[in-house]
Amino acid sequence: MERKLASIQKVSMIEPIANADAIEVARINGWQCVVKKGEFAPGDLGLFLEIDSVPPDVTAFQFLWQRRPKEGEVAEITPRPTSFRVRTMKLRGVLSQGVLLPLGEFDFAEVSEGDDMTALLQVEKYEPPIPLGMGEFRAHFPGFVPKTDEMRVQSVPEVLDEMRGLPYAATLKCDGTSATFCIDPRDNEFHACGRNLSILQGDSLYWRIARKYEIEGVLRRSPNFAIQGEICGPGIQKNRLGLKELELFVFNLYDIENARYLDSADARNWLNENGLTPVEIVETGEAFAHSLESLLAMAEGKYPGTNSEREGIVIRPLRETQSAILAGRLSFKAISNRFLLKESE
Repeated sequence: MERKLASIQKVSMIEPIANADAIEVARINGWQCVVKKGEFAPGDLGLFLEIDSVPPDVTAFQFLWQRRPKEGEVAEITPRPTSFRVRTMKLRGVLSQGVLLPLGEFDFAEVSEGDDMTALLQVEKYEPPIPLGMGEFRAHFPGFVPKTDEMRVQSVPEVLDEMRGLPYAATLKCDGTSATFCIDPRDNEFHACGRNLSILQGDSLYWRIARKYEIEGVLRRSPNFAIQGEICGPGIQKNRLGLKELELFVFNLYDIENARYLDSADARNWLNENGLTPVEIVETGEAFAHSLESLLAMAEGKYPGTNSEREGIVIRPLRETQSAILAGRLSFKAISNRFLLKESE
């Protein structure tokens, strides 16, 4: 399921903010964001930009990055900063995630709740800077392995009903850079990949990890498997786990031949037998019963042995399950709001 960075959403509730005369809270789908008072009423439709969306540099969005002029100053029009993205913020002590804009500011034809406006408005997804030492391009990402990505639970709160009652595990989301390792069944070549590319052999962090864990040898013994995990350590995303050297934490084991992920227990057993570290389990249970609020609360915490806010958690059933809502694997993430607020400082 593709993420709707810009979409038409209906306001389900408007709530006041204490000691605020000009702003209030609008609740939409699984999100909440601060809006101008009186701009929306329950039932109204608006254009919603999710966090991490990068709108185009056009008049309708320029207010997002322009500095507010002081009294007597003329508003200065500046181009969108290259680092700009919609972020989580706190306004008057209230969490605001995303931007909700009245439809009257846009020349849309007839629209309905849920319509995806990402492509029409040319809204892009923010991508963090590529880590140093990524390496040189070898080939495009292998088409026989799914890319690593998870939907945020606030974007698809309906998945909570699909999860309801299933045995599940919530695992720690490590803050690093995604890596995939596999052997191409067409030519028997070993690949070390970043999020979008296969990397040429050399001294990149992907190949250093491959050598450290002898991943090619591991996969030669099980060539139908692809290993996907997070590389964390010095020089990557502020090294919030406080590691002294690069390490790999595996979150997926994919069976290429049968085009399926292994169930949690089977994957963990195989990883342990082959000297690889699976991601840490934060919570497991026999029957999923969490609400959106309790998942977001669970997402918060510190990485073990550090004062760094952890990024969040990933929730999956213990046995691989297909999701009608996600049109694929039942798997989603809850990102810590404390982590997001720290990021926006």
